[in-house]
Amino acid sequence: MKKTRSVLWLILFVTLFSAFIDLPKDFHFKLDFAGLRVDRRFSFENLDFKAGPINFRRPIEVKKGLDLQGGTHLVFSADMAGIKEEDRESALVSAQENIEKRVNYFGVSEAVVQTAKTNNDYRLIVELPGVKDVDQAIELIGQTAQLQFLEENPDQEAASKSGEFFLQTDLTGKDLKRSVVQFDQNTGSPVVGLEFNPEGAKKFGEITTKNTGKIVAIFLDGAPVSLPVVEEPITTGNAVIRGGFSLEEAKKLAVQLNAGALPVPVKLIEQRNIGATLGEESVEKSVRAGVIGLLFVMAFMWAYYGKLGFLADLALVSYGLITLALYKIIPVTLTLPGVAGFLLSVGMAVDANILIFERMKEEVRTGKPLKTAMELGFGRAWDSIRDANICTLITAFILFNPFNWNFLNVSGMVRGFALTLAIGIAVSLFTGVVVTRNLIRIFYRG
Repeated sequence: MKKTRSVLWLILFVTLFSAFIDLPKDFHFKLDFAGLRVDRRFSFENLDFKAGPINFRRPIEVKKGLDLQGGTHLVFSADMAGIKEEDRESALVSAQENIEKRVNYFGVSEAVVQTAKTNNDYRLIVELPGVKDVDQAIELIGQTAQLQFLEENPDQEAASKSGEFFLQTDLTGKDLKRSVVQFDQNTGSPVVGLEFNPEGAKKFGEITTKNTGKIVAIFLDGAPVSLPVVEEPITTGNAVIRGGFSLEEAKKLAVQLNAGALPVPVKLIEQRNIGATLGEESVEKSVRAGVIGLLFVMAFMWAYYGKLGFLADLALVSYGLITLALYKIIPVTLTLPGVAGFLLSVGMAVDANILIFERMKEEVRTGKPLKTAMELGFGRAWDSIRDANICTLITAFILFNPFNWNFLNVSGMVRGFALTLAIGIAVSLFTGVVVTRNLIRIFYRG
């Protein structure tokens, strides 16, 4: 019982903390009752958490997608005429990475950049929620990646005054054939291999001979992506960048370098401006329908199962508060299909309670004591709950398509639905089993 009460206090803390996160960014609390008057406005801009080396900072607001916030939907066609067949997939991914970097630099932190391929038609789909200066965004996206190799400024005193610590060379992304992930023969750790064309090999040999023991910086679109130190002159046209990379870091660096090594001209073929008014009306009606449906479900649970149903309703309230808090903390970009995914997961949460309660009733009918029936009901219902939710999570994984497989969905709307559904199911497992179970253990007496 002591352990159960400790878990209950933990549940209460998590629920109240989630309720605090769920408060609007500007919250006005006003109370005038029995001589008690409170009139205070609270403003919550960010969630800050610091503990030793951990420094967590996140805006606590719901991120709205293109359909709810409004913005611009752009479709670009990538010209692969000058790219070899075997390099086209890499070039498209490089262009995607580059555009994502640019639109985020432009201030669109919730932008969605996706790739699409049909036969020999390569496209980039860019969604920019809340963007007002569309022409500037289009111009920014349409630029070709600029990869540059810079050498250290020999005059450090002048560099400290001017801020020019690196000087340009005539070696650029046009001289780089490709960048690939390799593995060091001695240590087995991932490294990034560079292969230059004949002209680039000559330039790179001169630069490394001149800057042995110094840094030759690699910049992409004016931002540094790597600052390797030249260990010895390299005249073969093949170089290796070492830096204690993880495999993912090495892959990311190779893609960034290929963004300049494999420039892909893009052409705007479709532009749609989406207003936020339609999204606001749609989400208002969806939320209203969801609240009405949720109230009906809670009323049914209470009417049919009595005290058990009331405790399940409390767990359902906890479920809603925790889920919305996770949407803000992660954060999740909420779209209208995402709202639908959340409402569908509510049904999954209620379904778990129904399975548990019916199993409990079966055990009581066989003459078992209430406490024993409760534990057996949870234990035997768990198999059905687990299998049903795992199947739904697998479906959500396929719809979300985290690996960007071309033969599966790549739509941002569908991915939003899959993400909110998966989060909802994960939370429903917690509230349906842990929260409901502990509430029944403490408060239910039959």
